[in-house]
Amino acid sequence: MRVATDVGGTFTDLVYYDVDVETGSPSAIQVVKTDTTPPDFEEGVMQCLERSGLDPSRMTFFAHGTTVVINALLSRTGAKTGLITTRGFRDVLEIARGNRPDLFNFYFRKPTPFVPRYLRQEVTERASYKGEILTEVALEEIEPVLDLFRREGIKAIAVSFLHAYANPTNEIKVVNEIKRQWPEVSVVASHRITREWREYERTSTAVLAAYVHPIVSKYLSSLDRRLREVKCQTRPFIMQSNGGIGTIKGATANPIAMVESGPSSGVLGAIELGRIIGEPNIVTLDIGGTTAKCALIEHSQARVTTDYKIEWTRTNPGYPIKTPVIEMVEIGSGGGSIAWLDAGGKLHVGPQSAGAVPGPAAYGRGGTAPTTTDAQLVTGRINPDCFLGGDIKPDMDAVRKAFKVLMEKLSVTVEEAARGVIRIANANMVNALKLVSVNKGYDPRDFCLAAFGGGGAMHAISLAEELGFPRVIVPTNSAVFSAWSMLLTDLRRDYVRTHLVEFTDETGLIVGETFDEMSAEAIAEFSSDGISEDRLTFQRYADMRYLGQEHSVKVEFPDGMVGPVEVVEVGSLFHEAHERLYTFRLDRPVELVNHHLVVIAEVPRPEIPKVTVTGATVDEALRGSRRVDFDESGIHEALIYERAVLEPGHEILGPAIVEEPAATLLLPPRRRLSVDSFGNLCVELDS
Repeated sequence: MRVATDVGGTFTDLVYYDVDVETGSPSAIQVVKTDTTPPDFEEGVMQCLERSGLDPSRMTFFAHGTTVVINALLSRTGAKTGLITTRGFRDVLEIARGNRPDLFNFYFRKPTPFVPRYLRQEVTERASYKGEILTEVALEEIEPVLDLFRREGIKAIAVSFLHAYANPTNEIKVVNEIKRQWPEVSVVASHRITREWREYERTSTAVLAAYVHPIVSKYLSSLDRRLREVKCQTRPFIMQSNGGIGTIKGATANPIAMVESGPSSGVLGAIELGRIIGEPNIVTLDIGGTTAKCALIEHSQARVTTDYKIEWTRTNPGYPIKTPVIEMVEIGSGGGSIAWLDAGGKLHVGPQSAGAVPGPAAYGRGGTAPTTTDAQLVTGRINPDCFLGGDIKPDMDAVRKAFKVLMEKLSVTVEEAARGVIRIANANMVNALKLVSVNKGYDPRDFCLAAFGGGGAMHAISLAEELGFPRVIVPTNSAVFSAWSMLLTDLRRDYVRTHLVEFTDETGLIVGETFDEMSAEAIAEFSSDGISEDRLTFQRYADMRYLGQEHSVKVEFPDGMVGPVEVVEVGSLFHEAHERLYTFRLDRPVELVNHHLVVIAEVPRPEIPKVTVTGATVDEALRGSRRVDFDESGIHEALIYERAVLEPGHEILGPAIVEEPAATLLLPPRRRLSVDSFGNLCVELDS
């Protein structure tokens, strides 16, 4: 039995299936959904297991994605943290960068460091940018620093020294000394999190990792303990931001790698979906209760970046995190996003969310602000008799009361207010989709849009029409697609190391040697987790730039020796990538900045089965009709279909609604939907 759970900001999802030992065929996937239970997130997971009725002792694989890291960072509920750094560099976090996200926005403010100045302590040590130890670390200076940290109630310590990415010797000595003097405190060293340059970003990453380390350690150990108590026979695998899964040991050692734990799995699932339906180019749209996430997949590959930030806005540059993350855009626009008016009377939707408790007004749990979900109910898009699979009877009186303020201040009816909320939510999502496509030099007409999450199918077709996507795919079990995707995810680790070198025929050998060193390190780490070398596959990438530039572009790098032919091949890939992103190329020398090695250990998994055709007609899925507001397409009497009864070959002409327990697909007038052989819903828009 294979099981996966995904803890979101609003709901916790669980999916599972059995595999026949003799035939290797999987059973039908079963789905359970419960409310997320902060701060004890593992409680929601255990509630899912209990509701599912499955026998934990039969589980042979358990994957887990969680929002515990990003929630702790955004809500400032991590551990009190201290920083030990090179003498003279305690203010790196304060100085930060002078770059304004919006050049002409003079409300710009630098972010407040997670560690105040009096808890940023310096010690004598120094390494050069080449990795030469110029000054040995003065270990006798550590004791008074730890005395201060004890008095101040510090629970976690980050250690980040100048140029430790090139040579971590001094960091290692300090970490060992801290563990000797204070073994119970959490310690995170920057070189264990990232070997990439840029002192501010690396120090920020180390501090944020230390800040969440005690929480993650407690949470994962508690989850592991609770699973053992119910006789689970397998250790959990933890979803990472890079699109792979890792062990509890690895996730605890590098907790910041879980910052986008849940959303990244959906992108990997979309790649697998594209593989089986022949769609190598996909833009994903994952709409949950709190956020909407978008990513771009080209040639069945998702971009992985280490230029990741949290809390980035037009007036705030956010906090950089140098950890490999699948490149995506995440905005505060989901089913629970709150509609509100600013001081000038302008309507906004999000980023504030009603969450699961109290949730949208329709939940009847005390929510008083109107949300996107409430607006969908008012417009008839969501069936009040099938709300959240019938688990909740929506409180429509509370919904109308929630819209009262908007109605009065905007002088509109409740229907007009609801329509406005949906339009603004859609506009927010269009902007997010542009950021991963048009703004990166990609034409949406060359991609299909894969929509999942509880709200994906509701918004997808409207967004696709506006941006010109030719096709929309809503996968089977779309509401729990991210959790389902974890069942298909491999073990993965990313190794990134800065080593500046002008990329020429003469330096190719040096580049190859660096990749070989990183491969040996990866083999040793996987071996310590009981994974042999013969199970590993290696993928090489390089961050490159024109000599004299500040930032770089990531390109694929060939395996094996790096000779003159490979130098020309990689150089050509770089020029093409640079031109696509920035519309120009230069006749200048090229410099390799970062070596990026991806190491994957495949996890056995069965092929995704096709849906059995019973011969049922599409009319057998018809469940009636109701009046639905399709916005600019007008109000229509839409036919209502039950997705579970639809089979491959069935076609539906809009206006129509396709319902499943936790998701609803809105099919506008004159649009045609078909069901493919895997049960995915496909809407062609280019005809």
